[in-house]
Amino acid sequence: MEQVDTLRNGFKIIQDTERFQFGIDAVLLADFAVSGGLRSASGVQAGEKVIDLGTGTGIIPLLMAGSQALSSNNLKSSITFTGLEVQDASAEMAKRSIALNQLENQINIVKGNLCEVDKLFDKHSFNVVTCNPPYMADIHGKGNNLDAKTIARHEVLCTLEDVVAAADYLLATHGRFFMIHRPYRLPEIFESLATHKLEAKKMRLIYPFADKEPNMVMIEARKNAKRRLIIEPPLVVRNDDGEYTDEIHRIYGD
Repeated sequence: MEQVDTLRNGFKIIQDTERFQFGIDAVLLADFAVSGGLRSASGVQAGEKVIDLGTGTGIIPLLMAGSQALSSNNLKSSITFTGLEVQDASAEMAKRSIALNQLENQINIVKGNLCEVDKLFDKHSFNVVTCNPPYMADIHGKGNNLDAKTIARHEVLCTLEDVVAAADYLLATHGRFFMIHRPYRLPEIFESLATHKLEAKKMRLIYPFADKEPNMVMIEARKNAKRRLIIEPPLVVRNDDGEYTDEIHRIYGD
């Protein structure tokens, strides 16, 4: 069933409760890409072109476009966003969300497969690429009748390598690639980035609780950059009482 949810930045997003809905990972990635992290900030700059791969219903472009940081620095109107989505229903909902918020001049939704970016966009035509990709690699092949949640969570229509290759094709020299993924796949991530001359520059581990293992990691990589990796302070999601930490409240705009 479709519903219209209001984001903390005031924008509205159309989602289907029976399909994949955005979670905290999208919120954290959008903030990471806008801010560029806590150290040596390298977030979105004035006049840049941003593309979100596998945008779903457009949550990351909507969060980034409505970011307080961009608005307070008068950067918002000069930055353009593109969301690329392979699933027809999700792309259609994303387009309606953009129209609902009257953001057609700033956000463009393109229906297409990130494995075919060379047929959709000019090479090296973006400054920033973001992606919250499928995390799970335990389902292989491209079977028929795959439901939306499976496609969003499992590498059935694209792999990690496909995502990194797409970022490589799309990014201009020194462009930035922001991705959130699972820590246990870091060896694959670093190997794939190196293959495509995307140098990991910044990494931040995300912990559900301070005394638990990290369950997500955010990475910033740069095209044709020198080798130097900054490890950012850990991001803890919840306090011992189960409530969000102060930083998570800040990211959500509370």
